[in-house]
Amino acid sequence: STEKEVRGFLGRLNCIARFISHLTATCEPIFKLLRKDQAIKWNDNCQEAFDRIKQYLQEPPILLPPVPGRPLIMYLTVLDGSMGCVLGQHDETRRKEHAIYFLSKKFTDCESRYTSLEKTCCALAWAARRLRQYILTHTTWLISKMDPIKYIFEKPALTGKIARWQMLLSEYDIQYVTQKSIKGSVLSEHLAHQPLEEYQPIKFDFPDEDIMVLSDEKVIGDDEGPEPGARWKLAFDGASNAMGHGIGAVLISPRNGYTPFTARLCFDCTNNMAEYEACIMGLEAAINHRIKILEVYGDSALVIYQVKGEWETRHPKLIPYRAHVVRLTEYFDEITFHHIPREENQVADALATLSSMYKVRFWNEAPIITVERKDEPVVCTVVEEEHDDKPWFYDIKRYLEKQEYPGNASATDKKYLRRLASQFFLSGEVLYKRNYDMVLLRCVDKCEADMLMKEIHEGSFGTHASGHAMTKK
Repeated sequence: STEKEVRGFLGRLNCIARFISHLTATCEPIFKLLRKDQAIKWNDNCQEAFDRIKQYLQEPPILLPPVPGRPLIMYLTVLDGSMGCVLGQHDETRRKEHAIYFLSKKFTDCESRYTSLEKTCCALAWAARRLRQYILTHTTWLISKMDPIKYIFEKPALTGKIARWQMLLSEYDIQYVTQKSIKGSVLSEHLAHQPLEEYQPIKFDFPDEDIMVLSDEKVIGDDEGPEPGARWKLAFDGASNAMGHGIGAVLISPRNGYTPFTARLCFDCTNNMAEYEACIMGLEAAINHRIKILEVYGDSALVIYQVKGEWETRHPKLIPYRAHVVRLTEYFDEITFHHIPREENQVADALATLSSMYKVRFWNEAPIITVERKDEPVVCTVVEEEHDDKPWFYDIKRYLEKQEYPGNASATDKKYLRRLASQFFLSGEVLYKRNYDMVLLRCVDKCEADMLMKEIHEGSFGTHASGHAMTKK
């Protein structure tokens, strides 16, 4: 083989690159033949890459144009030296996908030194620019190992490249989702580059707003039941983490009363099995309450859409779970299933998380959690003057100015003061504290702090600033 023949072959492939998945990664051995000061020698790796491309072209994929009104699905794979992207879309049954566009790119020498997360952000920005005509008018679900959207738009300090990525992606409606929330995929070749681990840690989020009352509903007797036509709601969630497995469910009455249920699973199970267990526990509780009209809400897209029949249940361990849920739905006159974001399912999520953390020794043991109400804070943390009429930062400022310690400071106090002073910066007579995002925060005494708080709450900013804006002042 000569350099002309290699370049001719790669040039022809470039013309049909959008139809070939992972072209750059597949042809990596052939690209290496074009390096400077290197003899062109066709080896076994080059022949293997050539055979893979040849076999791929014998059964080319069918690419279809996107359908307006349906979300697009972007599969993003980032390797050490290259990236691959597949743009797809669900069909009308929501069980299968069809491919729309294939992209691949080799990282430059500078980009190859990025971290894995920065490579993912770079790949997303490049793919969005290439696929602009498609994703500009559609909601796009991004599937990758990492969440570049959160990294780009929630990073406090913007560097040059992050600011460029943020500006480029701000015009698109791109939402990060996990692989498990998208089912019926026919793009198995792309997903093979992203194996999922069985364990995925969760965040221990607990609700702290919106729900003012959490109380038990009246226990229904044999001859009693809810009002005819009453529409109840059920929220469920399951948790599988390093501490164990737990499930939680909440029955919500028409009067907005909450009846919580929770249990710890003392057997090995996956997160999807825990979600099904939580759903079944909630349905059985609703049946025991003689509820006939029920709206079921959960943040597990897999459980919701499998029960509704929109997704196919393939896992052998989940098939009996779905069959049991379908049998339970026959007890209701009317039942509907709805998928909601995790942020809107905080109560059930907190119950599941708590139950997974508690150790239950006996089957009838029920740990008691007491929630007290406190109308006033235990301590009030405000900036006040010291007893010697000196501001709170006097010792820090004195150390930065004159390298002097307080008169009664011990060796431990001096060591702590040196460590604490390293976080501050003195500019003339003004002391600043370095924030974690390298923003300098000015240190103020009690009089200036009172003036600032009064100006923010009652001054020119008082009637214009929202809660989010006020926290940044």
